[in-house]
Amino acid sequence: MINNIKPANPTESLAVDANSLNSLRSAATQNSPEAIKGASKQFEALFLNMMLKSMRDATPQDGMLDSQQTKMFTGMLDQQLSQNMAQRGVGLADMLERQLSSSVSKPLPTDEESNSSSEAVIPLLRGLSDIDKAKLFQGIAVSTADLPSPDNPSNKRRVGQQRPAHVEAFQNRLQADAERASQMTGIPAKFMLAQAALETGWGKKEIRARDGSSAHNLFGIKAGGSWTGKVVEATTIEYVNGTPQKRIEKFRAYESYAEAFKDYANVLRSNPRYEKVLANAQDAHGFAYGLQRAGYATDPHYAEKLSRIINQSLSA
Repeated sequence: MINNIKPANPTESLAVDANSLNSLRSAATQNSPEAIKGASKQFEALFLNMMLKSMRDATPQDGMLDSQQTKMFTGMLDQQLSQNMAQRGVGLADMLERQLSSSVSKPLPTDEESNSSSEAVIPLLRGLSDIDKAKLFQGIAVSTADLPSPDNPSNKRRVGQQRPAHVEAFQNRLQADAERASQMTGIPAKFMLAQAALETGWGKKEIRARDGSSAHNLFGIKAGGSWTGKVVEATTIEYVNGTPQKRIEKFRAYESYAEAFKDYANVLRSNPRYEKVLANAQDAHGFAYGLQRAGYATDPHYAEKLSRIINQSLSA
């Protein structure tokens, strides 16, 4: 067996290949220029991957073809894209390499000492000035707001972190109406805001009349035989035996968002099938999956999507 094959640059290999990082750790024990260059490029790849993740998270991904599987493979694609982008370079690795070339004095941590692959390059930052460190980690903090950590395993957004502009605008516009509906139902306002966000794509896909005016229907409530108010027809996607199908349905139309929240509260309170939903209204998981079990929506992933919005987008 040939043992003297030179290991490949980590950024030239597959992102999912753990051997490339092990090779980086091994080379780093010699404090060689090659190790510094490899670690700098790996850090740049990590940073680019965080940027790609942040961009993905800011884009609505609740389409017909979206699922946990597609998200997993998209994440893997982003990892590989970041590796390829780092190989070409955006300047970050070069800056790190210049500043660390004369300051590396410790080997990279072992698997037992490190909680994630990103920690493998942290010791190399010791040569940076405080200003440079602040600039680097300020950018990384914004891009990793939803990443899990030992103190934040559920991916909940930390206090004080800024939400995307469209989330802030949506919440600010509807917060007062949601609070009033919360007093009627006992359901936390942010749970209802999350459901309204899911149903309308953060307000970008509201149900509209033929003249383009909004029906103010934030919760996708259909106009059944007992409804005596205004009605609009709109195309919607219904799942039949797990298969999405486009249909034209009649939906309730309201004069305002406040009226929509009020009617939503009445629907949940007056229909016996939502009793368990109201009984578990303080728990995000119980609320989301209770709605799905009660038949609120036909989308088999409805509860999962709603829980994700509550926990990641609207958590304080």
